[in-house]
Parts: sequence; C-alpha cells; structure tokens
Amino acid sequence: MLCLRRHFLIVIVGMLVALVTGDTAVAGERVQTGVETLIEQNFASLAGKRVGLITNPTGVTSDLTSTVDVLHKAKQVNLVKLFGPEHGVRGEVPAGEKVSQFTDAVTGVPVHSLYGKTRKPTAEMLAGLDVLVFDIQDIGARSYTYISTMALAMEAAAELGVAVVVLDRPNPLGGQRVEGRPLDLKYKSFVGHLPIPYCHGMTVGELAQMINGEGWLPEGAKCDLTVVPMRGWQRGMVFEDTQLPWVPSSPHIPRADTSYFYAATGIMGELRVISEGVGYPLPFEVAGHPDLTAHTFAAELNRRGLKGVHFQPYYFRPYYGAFDGKTCGGVRIVLTDPHVATLTEIQFHVMDAARKQLPELDFFGQKRNAMFDKVCGTDQMQKAIVAKQPLDEILKIWRSGVEDFRRQRQPYLLYE
Repeated sequence: MLCLRRHFLIVIVGMLVALVTGDTAVAGERVQTGVETLIEQNFASLAGKRVGLITNPTGVTSDLTSTVDVLHKAKQVNLVKLFGPEHGVRGEVPAGEKVSQFTDAVTGVPVHSLYGKTRKPTAEMLAGLDVLVFDIQDIGARSYTYISTMALAMEAAAELGVAVVVLDRPNPLGGQRVEGRPLDLKYKSFVGHLPIPYCHGMTVGELAQMINGEGWLPEGAKCDLTVVPMRGWQRGMVFEDTQLPWVPSSPHIPRADTSYFYAATGIMGELRVISEGVGYPLPFEVAGHPDLTAHTFAAELNRRGLKGVHFQPYYFRPYYGAFDGKTCGGVRIVLTDPHVATLTEIQFHVMDAARKQLPELDFFGQKRNAMFDKVCGTDQMQKAIVAKQPLDEILKIWRSGVEDFRRQRQPYLLYE
C-alpha cells in the first residue's frame, strides 16, 4: 500500500510540474503527425479542393496507412494528382531510375515524377490543382534531397497561385542539433538548396515557414502556406522518443538511427576514398579503407576523446559500390550518447586519422571534388584540407555561422 501511495504521489507531482512548466507531453505517449492532425481536423484545409500530393512510402499514419490512401478515401478530399521524389510514391521505382508519368495501381490517380529531368513541378503538372500537399519524412540533413523537393514545389506553387499544405513530421535528429556552416548559395544544388546548416534542427513544417518568411523563393516570392502541426513533439525528442514506426526513407536509411550515421559520414562518403559502408549491411555506420589497419585506426580515433562516440576496430567487405569485394580495415562508429556527440565532425576526424596512417591518401583526386563542395555548401573545407591545415582550423570553418542561424530560425519554430 505504501508503494502504491508513493507511485500516485510521483504521478501527481509529475503532472503539477508539467502544468507549471507548460510541458504537457507524456513520456511514452505517441507523437501525432501532421497527417493525423489533418484527419482529426476532418480535412478542413483540403475540403472541396482539387488536391495534389507529394509523398513517398514514409507518408503514413501511425498504423502505417499511406497518406495516399487516406486522402483518396476521404469524402471531403478530391485527390487528383500524385507526385513522387526519388524511389517513387510507393517505393516502386529503383534507385536512380527516372520515370515521367504513370498511374498509381491502387487508386488510379496519375503520378508525376519529381526526380530526374523534372525536379520542380511544371505548370502542366500543377494545372487544375487548388492545393499541393507535402508529406514526406525527412532525416534532418541538408544534403538529403526531400527538403529540396519541398522548396522547389513551394517555388512552383508561388508562381502559379497554388496553395501549399505541409503535413509536419519529426526531425529524427531532434530539434536542438544545429551543426555545420550554412550553405553558401554559390553552391546551391539539389543536394543543398537552402542557406541552412548541414544539421538544421528543424521540422519540414518549420523549414517551409522559414523558406517563406526569409524570402528564399526566387525574387522573394511567397506561397500560400499552411503547416498542419504535430501534437506532442518536443525539440529534445529524437525519433525513438516519438513511439512512431520508422519507414525506411530510402534504401540506405533502413532504421531511424541511421540518420545519425548519415550525418556522421555522408559528406566524406561522397569522395569515395574512404568507404562509409554503403554496399554493406551497416550503411554510414562504418568507415574504412583496404590499406588501413583497424586496431591502429580505432586507437587513433579513440585517443581524440570525442564526446558520445566510440570507435570499434572493424573489418568489412562491401558487396557493391566503389569498394566492391575489397576488405576494408576501419572502424564501426558506436554512438554511446547521440545527444552529446557532434555528428558531422566525426567524418573530418576520420579523414584526418586516415591521412595520418596513410599520408599518400588523395581525397581529391577522384573527380568528386565538386560534389564534396556541394554537400559541404562551400569550397572552404576542401581548400583547407588540401592545404593540410590543422584539423582545429578546419573545424572552425565548419562551425562558423551556426549561432547566427540559431537566432535566425527562432521566429519559425513551432515547437518549444
């Protein structure tokens, strides 16, 4: 009985603390995504309108019902067109394959591709639409192209007078992680479309508001934007805290925590000089080279004392890609505390440690230099590495502008 009373007392105290602090999310309670808020609102923002939907297999409710099917079945919604990024609306398009137009086999609704030659919806694609809905799970890194797709869709919608509704979803890296200098617009591309840090710590809905509010559309245009928010999400949450199911956002992001590793090694991987594990069952989670000795390499990285990360000596053999069939000596990256780890700086430590063991390693001789600059959002990182500047100086370049961005983004944050 005493234990029971103590339990009730703890619960009551917790509720009082929540009321005082305004923190009303309950630990273990599932976050409600934007599409579920839309359902709860009886599709008010779409009722009676001709709707186009940009989505992929990640656009689902918490019971894994596709947003395509939710909108198609809703009596209040007239779903007339679908738009898919790379891999397609239902994941039916293999990586890298480009398609123009086809019909969704489930709903009979025409599908337009936003991957390949056409990344920005054309006037013909948007003809007859009143509103364009975006519902895709992002992974919180600037080079992941879904937020570029969203920005280009907003641009087209602004030009043609079509409204935009963004169904918000969690940032799997959380809302507090901001890492990597904001992109210099001279290096604007599909793998870096917005002047934001590499890890921006924002949801897609918040980013959409910032795109509109900061005048990042051409000529400072704005679209008629509505963000349908989540319920129960807080900035300190990573995806595991949301109690939501993870749907692979692309073939190389099979788990929610792969988002951490993508941020940790994805930039380095673009050079194809050190394997980041693409082509192996641990994509982005390992780093190695055929000429590296695993134990020596791991010892050098662990000596640096990076917070929240341990490097396990590891040998692996990718089965396709730049290191197909080659046994690589290297490390498995173990995040002992992802909240304190500075993810994006891990890859620059890996590159620096690899060069210490293999001084002859040429990072920029594989004709991938331009892509490296695009994903870094600047040429300053490449120049500093080529000049063999000390790593501390290289990381100063990488960290510049982060605090300014934190202040800049503040008016657009929906969740405190």
